[in-house]
Amino acid sequence: VQLQASGGGLVQAGGSLRVSCAASGSTNNMYALGWFCQAPGKEREFVASIIWNADITRYGDSVKGRFTISKDNAKNTVYLQMNSLKPEDTAVYYCAAKKRAYYNDYQYDYWGQGTQVTVSS
Repeated sequence: VQLQASGGGLVQAGGSLRVSCAASGSTNNMYALGWFCQAPGKEREFVASIIWNADITRYGDSVKGRFTISKDNAKNTVYLQMNSLKPEDTAVYYCAAKKRAYYNDYQYDYWGQGTQVTVSS
């Protein structure tokens, strides 16, 4: 599975941005897709995930109520709508995919290249 993230950019605090992740290759084997972010000097952080053949979503505590993950199965694309953005949301956002559920819920098999999101104050 190959993942191509896009849609990052610069936005003012309080604004909104939507990033996308297009999957290609053996997408019929996908179990779930997720978004992670990593700011400079910080560890990678879980943002959100969605089960590919169900509408089951999960969010990190810092984005609950502000971010929404969704998918378009026909386009093999997952979206992350980010509202009420804060400067601390500034990071590179990576999409990831996995073929099955793992004991470690944050374990993923495939990773995209990331897209930069910068929130100015």
